[in-house]
Amino acid sequence: MRIMKIIFLPALIALIAIAACNNQSKITSDKMDLNELQGTWELDYISGPRIAFDGLYPDKKPSISFNVKDKKVSGNSSCNSYSGPFTMEGFNVDFNGPIVSTKMACQGEGESVYFNTLKKITRYAITDSITLNLFMGDVSLMRFHKIPTP
Repeated sequence: MRIMKIIFLPALIALIAIAACNNQSKITSDKMDLNELQGTWELDYISGPRIAFDGLYPDKKPSISFNVKDKKVSGNSSCNSYSGPFTMEGFNVDFNGPIVSTKMACQGEGESVYFNTLKKITRYAITDSITLNLFMGDVSLMRFHKIPTP
C-alpha cells in the first residue's frame, strides 16, 4: 500500500502540471484579434463574492464596451454608467486608469464587487469570438459573453 502511494502521488502531480501547462498554452496561443474585443460584453460570472451571481445582480447584469481604437471602455455596473481608459499590450490589459461613473445610489454590493474586481485584471482571452475571460495572472475572475450588434 505504501509503495502505491509513493508511485501514485508523483504521477498525480505530474498529470496536474501537464494539464495546467496545456491550459495555459491554449489561452496564450489564441490568435489575438483586437476586432474581436471591440463591442459590448455582458457579465455572466464573477469570482470571489460569497453572494450568488443573481443575488449580486438581480435586476441588471454589468456590461463593458470596448472602443479598441481609442483605448476606452464604457458600460454599466448594474446600477451606474461608467467610462474610462484601458491599456493593452498583447493579451495584457489594465483598467486602473481613472474610471468615472454616475452616482446613483445602488442597493447591495454588486457594483463595488464589479469595480474592485475590474481593478485586479491583468490579462484577457477571447474564445469562440463570443466569450471574454478576464484574468488576474492565471486565475479567471470575470467572464463575459458578447452582445451581438443589431
